[in-house]
Amino acid sequence: MARFAGAVHVVTTDGVAGRRGVTIIAGCSVSDNPPTVLVCLSRVKPDNDVFAENGVFALNTLASDHRPLADAFSGLTGLSQKDRFALGEWETVSTGAPVLVGALTTLDCRIIETKDVATHRILFGEVTGIRIGDSLSPLIYQDRRYHILET
Repeated sequence: MARFAGAVHVVTTDGVAGRRGVTIIAGCSVSDNPPTVLVCLSRVKPDNDVFAENGVFALNTLASDHRPLADAFSGLTGLSQKDRFALGEWETVSTGAPVLVGALTTLDCRIIETKDVATHRILFGEVTGIRIGDSLSPLIYQDRRYHILET
């Protein structure tokens, strides 16, 4: 799986169960009518249950200069969730999930279905809001390291 290349995202949530964000590459489009995406989160980390409990998430696609955010939200830096969020500027669009100002694209979603498969929980989200950022080089993760895709 380390050879699989993917865009780097920070998926975020906020609500009655709490605020959380994690770095993922497992996020993609499912349908354009209605606009639907999916994200895969590790079930090994019980803290990820807050996503399903809140019922919302935002999929924030990172640009090449967001590597410090990617590292922080992956857990590599040991920062608390509060300190991780302090590294970026956040707003909300429609669901209340934190949206990264300066992300390449953010899809704000309401969870419409979940499915547990092996070690992961797949969250299917209907897109309720979109924010499109500047056309910058995206951050890619492949072979256990970051790469920059030149645009």
